[in-house]
Amino acid sequence: MNLEIRLLDRIAEIPQAEWDSLLAPDSSPFVEHAWLDALEQTGCVVAERGWLPRHVTLWLDGALVAAVPAYIKGNSEGEFVFDHQWAGAAQRHFRVRWYPKMIFAVPFTPATGDRVLSKIDRSAVRAALADVMPQIAEQLELSSVHLLFPRKDEQDAFVEHGWLRRHGVQYHWFNEGFRTFEDFLATLPSKKRTQIRRERRAVRDAGIVLETRRGEAIDDETIAFAYQFYLTTVDKFAWGRRYLNEKFFRTLARTWDKLEIVVAREGDKLLAGAINIRKGDRLYGRYWGSVEERPFLHFEVCFYHSIEQAIAQGIQVFEPGAGGEHKRSRGFRPTLTHSAHYIRDDKLRVALEDFCAREADYLERVVSGEIDDEG
Repeated sequence: MNLEIRLLDRIAEIPQAEWDSLLAPDSSPFVEHAWLDALEQTGCVVAERGWLPRHVTLWLDGALVAAVPAYIKGNSEGEFVFDHQWAGAAQRHFRVRWYPKMIFAVPFTPATGDRVLSKIDRSAVRAALADVMPQIAEQLELSSVHLLFPRKDEQDAFVEHGWLRRHGVQYHWFNEGFRTFEDFLATLPSKKRTQIRRERRAVRDAGIVLETRRGEAIDDETIAFAYQFYLTTVDKFAWGRRYLNEKFFRTLARTWDKLEIVVAREGDKLLAGAINIRKGDRLYGRYWGSVEERPFLHFEVCFYHSIEQAIAQGIQVFEPGAGGEHKRSRGFRPTLTHSAHYIRDDKLRVALEDFCAREADYLERVVSGEIDDEG
């Protein structure tokens, strides 16, 4: 195909309807124009913070036919496919400058989904991108290009063209035709069932009530509280970063219909909450926080309440975000995530290929249950 490739500085250069016309019905909500544009328009994604938008677009006879959300990175923050060791090894052992690099990804969002958006033959577009990106990396003097959290078939397509395959692990909940929360609990060992019932009872006995707010119920007060509890979590840890601002959440609430906010209250007092995204039969947990510590409130707000809601609404998969082996004991299964990596330097690429193979062997054993990661 005679495709023209253009790198765009802002997603706003493409009208929303034109960008979203590239999406499939099951595309990730996070590659929708509204989400990506809100990140840029509210100043969450800017070059000064290590995120320089360079969206890769493909044009055929002057018409947009494919696109990839893409960024040139000056650091490795907010990606969740951790390559800090790679960056150190590149400099120390191979004298390779790791930054700048390019990523095909959604900022601050470790959720699997399509990355190559296309209204024409997706396999052909993936192949074209996998082949042409090494040339673009050389022209822009990038050390590497990284495809983060794609679906496996997308990863496979890039690996077939010489990119490195890498795995990660997250913990996802799957609906096995449950009709009630008790149906779900019945699939767990007795000890874990008892533990979850005890945790839920402690929250109820404390007089704490949970609700999920959607649509018009997400008013200014809810957004202000959501941003407040978001800050309590990111400010609590040394690795926490204030990637998002309150304007971002307000923009989403005004322009997007997929935002859901779980709130826990004691009377009229708001104690804790979680920010979720729903599209179709999939629910994504993004952020949580509390303004007061209460026993087991984290598990109820982040997991149990949303699982109960998912069962009631026929949601099939709940992805509560990165990390957290403790999720396994609460009914979430270890699930492989994927990435693919083009490395310009030949010697560095060989070393990283060996690293990825050893890492994948370990993670596949975790997912199969051969290795218990709960201890």
